[in-house]
Amino acid sequence: MLLVRAIIRPEKVGAVLSELLAAGYPAVTKMDVYGRGKQKGVKVGEIFYDEIPKEMLLIVIEDADKEDVVKIIMKYARTGETGHFGDGRIFVSPVEEAYTISTKKKGL
Repeated sequence: MLLVRAIIRPEKVGAVLSELLAAGYPAVTKMDVYGRGKQKGVKVGEIFYDEIPKEMLLIVIEDADKEDVVKIIMKYARTGETGHFGDGRIFVSPVEEAYTISTKKKGL
């Protein structure tokens, strides 16, 4: 199993979630997060913003689904044809075990 963490622009969340659901990945956790990436913040006029609002999506998937899920997020979280700074990041990490609390079942 893998944990996919995608940090994306808030305005892209709806499209990403819709496409994940349509592709058969309904189980997603969404959180508001704030931070900065390589661009080190944004300056608008005289104001410098070093904590930029983003959304983090957490998805636990089977190993075989990694390419499909990453491809969907990349396609629908990207701005424009070439993308822009601040479009986000995707992190993929191994998950050792998962349990459903209500049924006490192990696995997804």
